Amino acid sequence: MSTLLTSLRLALRSVFRAKLRAFLTVLGILIGVAAVVIVTAIGTGVQDKVIQIIQSIGSNSILVITRPVQRSGVRGAAGTSGKLSEADGEAILREATSVEAIAPMVSASAQVVIADRNTNTGVIGTTRAYLKVRGYEIAHGAMWTETDERTKAKVCVLGASTALDLFGNQDPVGQVVRIGKHAYRIVGTLAPKGQSLGGEDPDDRVLMPIGTFRARVMPMPAGRVFLLIASARDARTIERATHQIESILDQRHRIGKDDEPDYVIHTQAEFMKMQEDIFSTLQMLLVGIAVVSLVVGGIGVMNIMLVSVTERTREIGIRMAIGAREEHIMLQFLVEALVLCTLGGLGGTAVGLAAIRIMTMSLGWSMVLPPEALVAALITSATIGVVFGFFPARRAAKLDPIDALHHD
Repeated sequence: MSTLLTSLRLALRSVFRAKLRAFLTVLGILIGVAAVVIVTAIGTGVQDKVIQIIQSIGSNSILVITRPVQRSGVRGAAGTSGKLSEADGEAILREATSVEAIAPMVSASAQVVIADRNTNTGVIGTTRAYLKVRGYEIAHGAMWTETDERTKAKVCVLGASTALDLFGNQDPVGQVVRIGKHAYRIVGTLAPKGQSLGGEDPDDRVLMPIGTFRARVMPMPAGRVFLLIASARDARTIERATHQIESILDQRHRIGKDDEPDYVIHTQAEFMKMQEDIFSTLQMLLVGIAVVSLVVGGIGVMNIMLVSVTERTREIGIRMAIGAREEHIMLQFLVEALVLCTLGGLGGTAVGLAAIRIMTMSLGWSMVLPPEALVAALITSATIGVVFGFFPARRAAKLDPIDALHHD
């Protein structure tokens, strides 16, 4: 213990005696540790953000999308052809015991106009169940009625962003907007949800009864839909609900075991798995870059320590002459390298935490650095000190005392 404390005292004295050199040595480790800290925090923050985005699709959602039908050797774009219909949705709701609600959906981009204001947004034709399966809530007014759906009434509900673009801070409920050649009465507005998958804004949209959409916005075959959004009864029944939907659609569309389905099903679990794979790969890449930075910093520490050994050869000879053994000399330089890298680790942690705080305030994300990541960064910096300080320390310990005393 006495030897260790003496080595620590000598190491600190050496560091403070050459402050500029020590700072430049520490800088490489500082940058590497700061990079690890920042990358880890960004990874957790972005992952939490993406989870929120995926959950914005709707609780326990199952998406049934029309698959392009191959004709004359050419396959169309997804959602442009196929046989999904409202009747399929009704059959699924009726026969699939694990499906709680389902909403058909068709959509198109259109110009929405009121007085001297207009905005281009997505117009969605759907049913009242859309709110439940997508997790929307009405902020003002109300959803249209079942009678409005049956009579194809010219009514609509605005998303929060669309309402803000057209009406500012005024309440749009009861106002009339024009979409194409027709005027529609606004019966309600949706509560904001925030950013969604792909970066699109789920608050920038107009909802209307699906029959109204087909009759006035985009003429299309009766009952045809682009998408069915189902909601499982709970997270545990999503897989069972998916199998039930597949069975019902295969039977209704007469799809055999060897036939290619004219639909494709996606669940939240798939999106979660996809984002986990993407972020694990991305984080490995970023951590790899940070590790390279740490290794470069460690090489810098080793080079500086070798220079220090050369400069202090006479001091090493004197210590050996008065009784210091090889292990004492080696411990002295190992502790010095460890002190330099630990200072770099602490400085990098402080810089990383400051950067995380700044990014959290500017981006509005919740970036949290896991305690284990912080401990790992500090242990890594200390390990680098030991690993890259070993060779200079061994070189110092192997010096011949006679040659060391004659060194200028």
